Amino acid sequence: MSIKRISLKVLFFAGVAAFLFQGFALYKNAPKEKVIGLQLYSVRDDMKKDVPGTIAAVGKMGYKFVEAAGYNDGKIYGMDPVAFKNLCEKNGMEFWGAHVGQAVPTEKNWDKTMAWWDVCIAAHKSAGAKWVVQPSMNKVGYESLDGLKRYCKYFNAVGEKCNAAGIRFGYHNHSHEFTTILEGKPVYDWMLELTDAKKVMFEMDLYWIIEGDKKPCDYFEKYPGRFELFHIKDAEEVGASGKIDFAAIFAQRKKAGAKYGIVEVEKYNFTPLESCKKSIEFLQAADYVDLY
Repeated sequence: MSIKRISLKVLFFAGVAAFLFQGFALYKNAPKEKVIGLQLYSVRDDMKKDVPGTIAAVGKMGYKFVEAAGYNDGKIYGMDPVAFKNLCEKNGMEFWGAHVGQAVPTEKNWDKTMAWWDVCIAAHKSAGAKWVVQPSMNKVGYESLDGLKRYCKYFNAVGEKCNAAGIRFGYHNHSHEFTTILEGKPVYDWMLELTDAKKVMFEMDLYWIIEGDKKPCDYFEKYPGRFELFHIKDAEEVGASGKIDFAAIFAQRKKAGAKYGIVEVEKYNFTPLESCKKSIEFLQAADYVDLY
């Protein structure tokens, strides 16, 4: 074989190697797609008018999954759970979670309440949900430590049922879990200490904890790993107020234990759908949001 032919062969393989290396480098350094969800309470009025149209609009914005807030008697927004799941998937999203719940039962109606949870959990499991979250408590949880202990015992029991079904159970805060003090300690702190971490996780609402005059990162430090979900919220659209240090919060995401982030918009400067669109655009542009 001539030197010229050998040289051409070497150049060819060197070119191929360079091309492959460049492609690998571009792939390795390409930004990963952010997996951000939307709590559908954000578009509650739209969901009442047009479920398929609203889900389609949310999917086009770039949200990758939804968290529902419309369960009743085995139906999700009036739909069979699997049909709702299919609707989400048709529009490029997953159905991963929901806000559901019942007030703490008395001994008399404990079995009835637990039977309700059995139906609820089965419905969401059939639709592929990863979690269900109770979004609030009634006054029993705030009036006395004994009342709060009743709630925590109840949540542990529900969490055990969810674990058996292969999904997670959690609790979502507002501000009064931080502003209500029982025997020298905020309600939220008691809840973290009185619930079993294996059975109950927490969906931290990043806006309401700050409204309760507490700092998310302080809780991540004190109770690491307990906050499996973030509710990414602001006074209106996410990022609109400029008052929440989302960068500092997301820097501690792993310590918090957060696996997923869910946008929720309760007040609006625009239409609800436009506000949700502006919220995800803010998060997609933020280099500190590493939800993959």
